[in-house]
Amino acid sequence: MKYLIFLSVLFGAYSVAPAFSHGGGTDSNGCHTNHKTGQYHCH
Repeated sequence: MKYLIFLSVLFGAYSVAPAFSHGGGTDSNGCHTNHKTGQYHCH
C-alpha cells in the first residue's frame, strides 16, 4: 500500500505543467494590458 501511495505522489508531481512568467509591470490589482493584443488581464 505504501508503494502505491509513493508512486501516486511521484507521478502526480510530474503531471504539473510549468508556468512561465512574462515581463511587464502590473497595476495595484496585479493586472496589465497586453499591448500586442489590447487585452487586459490579471495574474
